[in-house]
Amino acid sequence: MSERETYTVEVAGLTRHLPLFEVAPGVRIAIFNMLGDTHVVKGAAAVLAEKLAHIEADVLVTAEAKSIPLIYEMSALMGLPYVVLRKGYKSYMGEAISAETESITTGHKQTLYLDEKDQQYIRGKRVVIVDDVISTGSTLLGMENVIVTAEGKTVAIAAVFTEGDADWSNIIALRNLPVFLD
Repeated sequence: MSERETYTVEVAGLTRHLPLFEVAPGVRIAIFNMLGDTHVVKGAAAVLAEKLAHIEADVLVTAEAKSIPLIYEMSALMGLPYVVLRKGYKSYMGEAISAETESITTGHKQTLYLDEKDQQYIRGKRVVIVDDVISTGSTLLGMENVIVTAEGKTVAIAAVFTEGDADWSNIIALRNLPVFLD
């Protein structure tokens, strides 16, 4: 097995070597997966929480799964509850609110669901959306649509990384990852 090419990045004072994967013909991205990396989770959460300190918010919202440890740590640091939008519907979720997205990493449509019990945390509340990486903005748009439908108001968007050369000036992010074109 050959060694995979990586992209070296510094985040929250830590150096990581992110593996490069082809997501479309001639297009590669650096894959950031913080699951199991407690140091990156804690470091990124602390820096993002500090950057968000001036924002008046009531709740943090993310989509499952890779950013769950990040939002948990941010919730603890900021003293705010958090809600996870699920990617699969279960009958115990009741009358869930949903929105479709298309992830660059999965390459197909996904649906985000806001559990009926969690709608109370968003209705009439100021929401900070949290994600690990914002690439195309599709998942972000899906999260925003769920929040609007649930009658919440997005007051900030935070991510560990943005990706590519889109205008991400409205995102509070620690770094930007390049997209590699062959």
